[in-house]
Amino acid sequence: MNPERSSLRPELIQIVSQEHAIPFSKGLLAESLTATGLPPERAYQVAMSVECRLLDEDIYRLPVDELQALVYDTLSQSEGQRYVQRYLQWHKLAAEERSLIILIGGATGVGKSTLAALLAGRLGIVRLISTDTVRQVMRAFFPPNFMPAIHYSSFSAGDSVRLPLDKAADRQLLGFVEQVRMVNVGVEAMVGRAVKEGLRMIVEGVHLVPGFMPASPGGSTLMLQLVVAVSDEGLHRSHFVVRERETDGRRPFRRYVRHFRKIRRIQDYILELAVDQGTLVVENSDIDQAVNDVVDALYALLDADSKEQQMRSVEGVRGGGA
Repeated sequence: MNPERSSLRPELIQIVSQEHAIPFSKGLLAESLTATGLPPERAYQVAMSVECRLLDEDIYRLPVDELQALVYDTLSQSEGQRYVQRYLQWHKLAAEERSLIILIGGATGVGKSTLAALLAGRLGIVRLISTDTVRQVMRAFFPPNFMPAIHYSSFSAGDSVRLPLDKAADRQLLGFVEQVRMVNVGVEAMVGRAVKEGLRMIVEGVHLVPGFMPASPGGSTLMLQLVVAVSDEGLHRSHFVVRERETDGRRPFRRYVRHFRKIRRIQDYILELAVDQGTLVVENSDIDQAVNDVVDALYALLDADSKEQQMRSVEGVRGGGA
């Protein structure tokens, strides 16, 4: 197989479905392959190998099912059966039109939005929403005197607490929890609509806290809940330097460093709840590894769901026989 052949083809390869034909695209095939957890560069190599095999055999028109068989074979040879199985699982999920909701929580500055964006690109999910957006919409409808907690940053929400407190009470966490409760009303509404319409969606934000974030609706919906964490304080602090540069100073480093102890306290609280609730915790010391960890968790969820469906099918057969 010679990858250089792809630039010498005399005509477009056509993929036929029923009576319709569309041009074959390495880019689209590579994008679909990244949903298996393959890094983009390896996914593109597989897609290029598929194209080269077609060109070597002078095939310029073939049915969808034959293309899929060729993809399975090429993927098996280059990456192994693990990725073939994942490719089959992902396409089965798409064919069933089941809703998939991924909820990503974690303290400020741990890399939630970066992870969510990379994950959305890897899985081909176009609906990516931040809970900060939900909070901002709520601010437009509810003035500070009516709902004060949402008008503060998550790490400053303690300033919204006006009631007299016991000396042992943690004002910071009380304000944070109050904000979390309010914002999750909006998040639950979004998740409910996504479930109703069978959509795939990723929601990320500090307000997605174990025990407060929307519960899985069950049924045909698949929901993956996780929390991102950065254990190393120095690494966590450095994320704010990157954030300042990427936003051209709109999110200044000094502001977050000034409240860094509060942010770390919120992370400790979130992780305590994650342990209590059995929520997946993804360590973000390496963003590429973090993405891989989430993809692995997603396919573990798909495996468990498949086994559950098989058990239900067997029980149904036994029940019918009785």
